Amino acid sequence: MAIHSKNEALMCKVFPSSLGFVVMRWFNGLKANSKDSYRQLTQAFGSRFVTNSITPQSLSALLSLSMHDGETLKAYLGRYWGVYNEVEGNFGDVTISTFKNGLPTRHGLRKSLTGKPATSVRQLMDWIDKYKRVEEDQLQGRGQEKTIP
Repeated sequence: MAIHSKNEALMCKVFPSSLGFVVMRWFNGLKANSKDSYRQLTQAFGSRFVTNSITPQSLSALLSLSMHDGETLKAYLGRYWGVYNEVEGNFGDVTISTFKNGLPTRHGLRKSLTGKPATSVRQLMDWIDKYKRVEEDQLQGRGQEKTIP
């Protein structure tokens, strides 16, 4: 980036490539055209992340998550992946089991994961997507609107 430091437009485009997941969520949440220069962008970044540094979550944060009564799978997923992305380390097997154990015992996805456990987080995510689509279709069938987080 030092080579292109005079080209602000390029600097703004390259900036996101250096961000981790949590910071990328912040970046994607910025309103379009809310920053007029690279300097404004880096100042906003600094005020959000330098003064309010985010401490990584411990694995126990995942262990304590569970789906609430009446909560949709989509809402639980949002909470779960939000914490998962802030946990430091790679805990594939633990991730699969904590997600499954956080579902109510009667939930179809939990039953499915108990009968045939996912072998990777990617496979877990694929199965979750299938169940989420079924849930959304059922909600639409009952005349309920989908909520967008």
